[in-house]
Amino acid sequence: MAPFLDYIQFVLAPQMITGLSLGVAVVLVALGLTIIFGLLDVINMAHGEFYAMGAYLALALGAAGVNFWLLLVLVPLIMVPIGYVVERGLIQRVFNSPDRHVTTLLLTFGLGLVVEEGLKIVFGPNTQRPPTPISGAVEVLGVLLPNYRLFLIVVGVAIVAAVALVVNKTRYGAIVRAAAYDRNMAASLGVPVSRVFALTFAFGVALAALAGVLLAPIYSVFPTMGRDFIFLAFTVVIVGGMGSIMGAVIAGLVITQIQALASLIVSPVWGDPIVFSVMVLVLVMRPQGLFGRLGHA
Repeated sequence: MAPFLDYIQFVLAPQMITGLSLGVAVVLVALGLTIIFGLLDVINMAHGEFYAMGAYLALALGAAGVNFWLLLVLVPLIMVPIGYVVERGLIQRVFNSPDRHVTTLLLTFGLGLVVEEGLKIVFGPNTQRPPTPISGAVEVLGVLLPNYRLFLIVVGVAIVAAVALVVNKTRYGAIVRAAAYDRNMAASLGVPVSRVFALTFAFGVALAALAGVLLAPIYSVFPTMGRDFIFLAFTVVIVGGMGSIMGAVIAGLVITQIQALASLIVSPVWGDPIVFSVMVLVLVMRPQGLFGRLGHA
């Protein structure tokens, strides 16, 4: 019995806590993505690059002496007009094309490549890591958990709760859900749908940038960092249901635990294949995902 308890405490519990912190990180990246999916019906392949832009902005402003706590507010505010211009200047121009999904996918994929190469030119290809703003560690279930990871979990929960509150309990959230459910009816009632779409896209971009600021001290900063999270974030959004905040949270936490346990029990090589197998299984059994989509659930 003692060896089994030791295995749980010293092997299984640390892996699950690592999976929890990774799950919160993925949820933070996926949150803006699922909102953009749910309202605009746009597959934003550049979302990972917006996440990287947030991290690089934090790195540059931090080197200039801006406090980390101020960066948590400043970087998303800087990214809001960038997201707004991208939606109004690029996505809306092709949104009504016959092959909207393919066109917007290719457009945002190309935009992501441009941003990635731009980051390489401006900041260089080397990996950089900003200092961790909170040092030390605390013992959780017999496992030492860095204080900053614990902070990330708490802040991640607070961000998810705040976004859910905005979407479900505010007037703007009601307008967003109405436009997602029936954009033509919303427009006929006087809702400026195109502006709502642009603001919501900008909000999703700001959330991605905020995730970049929060995750940079843990996962470092490099031009291709968006790729590390975007495919896992897409998996979370698809499994949870495109546009469902609850679905993104639950799917993010469950999928990262599956990945962590699969890496421990089977092999690290099998972590990603098992996760994608879960996604395929969910799509076969429930194509709309576990919780449907924003405005339709």
